[in-house]
Amino acid sequence: MKIHSRFGRLQLLMFLIIWLGLSVEAFAQMDFDEPPISYSSAPTDNPITRLQKRLADHDVTLHGENPRDYLASLLDALDIPKSSQTLVFSKTSLQLRKISPQRPRAIYFNDSTYVGWVQGGDVIEISTVDPALGAVFYTLSNSMPKRPEFVRDQGQCLACHESSRTHRVPGHLMRSVFVDKTGQPHFGSGTYTTTQSSPVEKRWGGWYVTGQHGALRHMGNVISNRNDRLETLDRESGANANDLSDFLDVDPYLESTSDIVALLVLTHQLEMHNLITRAVYETRSAEHYDTIMNAALDRPADHRSESTERRIASAGEKLLQCLLFADEAPLEDAIQSNGRFPEEFESRGPFDNQGRSLRQFKLNGRLFLYPCSYLIYSESFDALPLTAHSYVCRRLREILSGEDTSGNFGHLTEEDRLAIWEILSETKPELLRASDDQYKKVPADAE
Repeated sequence: MKIHSRFGRLQLLMFLIIWLGLSVEAFAQMDFDEPPISYSSAPTDNPITRLQKRLADHDVTLHGENPRDYLASLLDALDIPKSSQTLVFSKTSLQLRKISPQRPRAIYFNDSTYVGWVQGGDVIEISTVDPALGAVFYTLSNSMPKRPEFVRDQGQCLACHESSRTHRVPGHLMRSVFVDKTGQPHFGSGTYTTTQSSPVEKRWGGWYVTGQHGALRHMGNVISNRNDRLETLDRESGANANDLSDFLDVDPYLESTSDIVALLVLTHQLEMHNLITRAVYETRSAEHYDTIMNAALDRPADHRSESTERRIASAGEKLLQCLLFADEAPLEDAIQSNGRFPEEFESRGPFDNQGRSLRQFKLNGRLFLYPCSYLIYSESFDALPLTAHSYVCRRLREILSGEDTSGNFGHLTEEDRLAIWEILSETKPELLRASDDQYKKVPADAE
């Protein structure tokens, strides 16, 4: 219904401003079950829903004579390498009563999906990235059913997986805690959310860590006393461990390692996924706001407000900073894996004609040889809303071409920029070939 009188339109406008103001506030508090996100009710299309369809169509089966073999079958069906195994012994997840330093939870992952397995657990825990919704959580019975069914979480997981730690979207997180001999965290001693900007000394409390890292020290492999703090924790006792046999029986697990390189990759990947999701939510929310206001004010349907442009730019800049490792904590000594993960991870490519890939490790000074995330090839990155995707691609071109060498991207050398540009030009040329007029410029310095 059109409002013809000036007074009537002003009344409607005031109502919409008040109503939308409350909606924006609710969004900030993560009430994302309402449009435009509709997290719980929107259709899902992700690696787990696709696997469920393949199972229903008998294109693939899950099998095994015991839970360990059944887990291996699931990983194969999801194309998740067993070498990605990391072990966490803190009681900080769904089946916490069955987790201890002697029976840690195993986590396996690829670029989009994470699988958690607990010895004697009732279910296998799975989270995956849905391009439209972000992290979506499932369980699969560990009783090896003949007709496997992935059951979507109804909100329990979001008690931990939607907070400031996940950038206020349904996401993933890694925590570092002080843990006693039973696996119970000493929350009074403090906890750390682990991101790529976290110094190594604050990482992996409550996790096992295998591999060499020289003079670097982390919190992994260590049982703490109740009154321990970072400065009193005996981190030396957990350093440079290649063998976990002194800590636990590794025979029930698919690998004997909790690879330090896999942990470093996992740290980056979790944050990157969350920031992609944040860009999706911010863009869709802002554009939804504009759609309502444009109709109320008789503006063109494609009009974009300055506030929407700022929100897209702010989310895009945060994503770019993670994508290009702007805030990466330095690795001040060499890292060396004692497992198969680095080789298997690097082999996934893609490669340019010089054999270069964004998956190649450096492991001294920084994680990757070329500081641009391999998740630029991911389905979730490609599925960013058009305006957000356009903004990120335009800014990426400005940064890599040397047009923008200031601010958060001053860490990139000329050699870095050129190498990343050349690799992407061959492996994902559509990101760099578009002409400037395809991108509506919005402020790059938005907060």
